[in-house]
Amino acid sequence: MDARALSEFGRRDWETDTDHEPVRFAMIGLGWWTREEAIPATEESDRCETTVVVSGDRDKAADVAEASANAETAVTYEEFHDGAATDEYDAVYIATPNAKHVEFVESAAEFGKAVLCEKPMEATPERARRIVEACEGEVPLMVAYRMHTEPAVRRARELVAEGAIGDPMLVHGSMSQDLLEIFSNPDQWRLDPDLSGPGASVMDLGIYPLNTARFVLDADPVEVSALARSDGEAFSDVPDEVATFEVRFDDGTLAACSASQNANRSSHLKVVGTDGEVSIEPAFFDRQSRQFELEVNGTRAAVEPEQVDQMLEEFDYFAHQVRTDRDLYADGRHGLVDIETLHAIYESAEQGSVVEL
Repeated sequence: MDARALSEFGRRDWETDTDHEPVRFAMIGLGWWTREEAIPATEESDRCETTVVVSGDRDKAADVAEASANAETAVTYEEFHDGAATDEYDAVYIATPNAKHVEFVESAAEFGKAVLCEKPMEATPERARRIVEACEGEVPLMVAYRMHTEPAVRRARELVAEGAIGDPMLVHGSMSQDLLEIFSNPDQWRLDPDLSGPGASVMDLGIYPLNTARFVLDADPVEVSALARSDGEAFSDVPDEVATFEVRFDDGTLAACSASQNANRSSHLKVVGTDGEVSIEPAFFDRQSRQFELEVNGTRAAVEPEQVDQMLEEFDYFAHQVRTDRDLYADGRHGLVDIETLHAIYESAEQGSVVEL
């Protein structure tokens, strides 16, 4: 086993160049995540900065720009699509509701701007394919899976790849939160299928164990089965107040995952192999101290890694890859597999049958 996996836990193994011009971002969609996580990450970074903010509300955009350290330009959605301020940014970060992603990606691609698009990439496979088609061969596109640059997840991927736990056999993953405690008004987009896609819990939370398992295993799903239910009044428009789903990956590994928007805040990921296991808990929420454990042949090592700003890691990685002309991971085709898998999970829950991909 490579000793660096544990001794140099927080290393940026993707970093080859620390001297390049910052990537200037237009931030599209100024919800709490963009204001409180994304923009502050770019302000802390030496690799990127926010120079333009974009909202459907002109006053909101102006207020966010005024509060920002570097943003000098605020534009509306319509002005963005019309090409306003294109000389003031190099890339876009898109954090609108899922079903609004494609229109901004297509405009950004038309303007020749690199794209960092929040996950899930869109609400439907058809719309996700439009994103791939708009960017492929034209502009860099990365889907914003912040787990991919979280050191604990990268170390788990390294250990699995080098056979530290033997052949991977099982994955256990879950993510849950009390959505209505976070957003007291149930009239919000994650509970609106026209904006979120076919559901709430699997689309918004279940994607974390699904995609992180894909990343750690370096494998893709080939078959899913699922159960879901919604009893609460606030969840009447979505089928998955709570859901469980099983995945068979193309390397033979089986995964059991769960997600709920109406449960205690909790998350974990465990990969069990023929010789050991690696686990992360809590796994998927940002700004939480993580416990990373590796057990091999009965010997257990526990690491409490230094907490990183996951959004800073993600933005720095994106900027580094763009400026050094390297491939971005995850790209649009990777994101499309997730959208197709998420829809298959909902199909399985509705039909009560196994769905092949």
